Amino acid sequence: MANNENHGAVAPAPGTAPDQGRPGRHVPERKCILTGEHDTRASLIRLALAPDGTILPDLRAKAPGRGAWIGVDRAALETALAKGKLKGALSRAFKTGDITIPADLPALIEDGLRRAALDRLGLEMRSGAVLTGSDKISEAARRGRLHLLLHAADASEDGNRKLDQSLRVGQDAEGSDLRGVVIPADRTILSMALGRDNVVHIGVTVPASAVRVADALGRWCGFIGRSESASALRNSSAGSIGAQIEK
Repeated sequence: MANNENHGAVAPAPGTAPDQGRPGRHVPERKCILTGEHDTRASLIRLALAPDGTILPDLRAKAPGRGAWIGVDRAALETALAKGKLKGALSRAFKTGDITIPADLPALIEDGLRRAALDRLGLEMRSGAVLTGSDKISEAARRGRLHLLLHAADASEDGNRKLDQSLRVGQDAEGSDLRGVVIPADRTILSMALGRDNVVHIGVTVPASAVRVADALGRWCGFIGRSESASALRNSSAGSIGAQIEK
């Protein structure tokens, strides 16, 4: 069984996601109602007020009307919900105390982010941007054609290590700690998402697809507290050479 620590780095994905910004382009920011910190829309989660006063996650940030933004992980959100801090912050943001917060709001957000990430993988698979199978991934990695390398949560350490080495060869980064990212989905979940049998490793060969996948997975990993994976995925989305994780 693989170590589920989410060490990781990813191959470069030239270009950036629309919400992550490009040189010379202003990226709008929003403020987290719980921490007061500012960040990009892509890094925060929008909460919307339904007509009946229910607070619901608006993960695509498309719902009409006013919204409130949060930038905390699930554990912090659950604490804020239990202590009443979330209700107070939302009441101020929406200028009304007549709101209902579902007790399972953190679970609704996590489930939505998980579905969005897995759906994105499936879409990119159907577009031809995703490779599965260790041999195909290794060959593409050694040729420098991978822009994102992912490992299932239950992938073997040996399998991860071999593909990570192929990645370093292709990126001319031998001797570094450049490696793929272990994501919080096992091979059964990934196989269902991609419509393939026994998906243990995933390689993304198209830069724009790698950015979209990294964005979706990074939001999910960040919310569930997998900070190292989230950081590595954000670096990929921003077009970085890849995060080097200190041992």
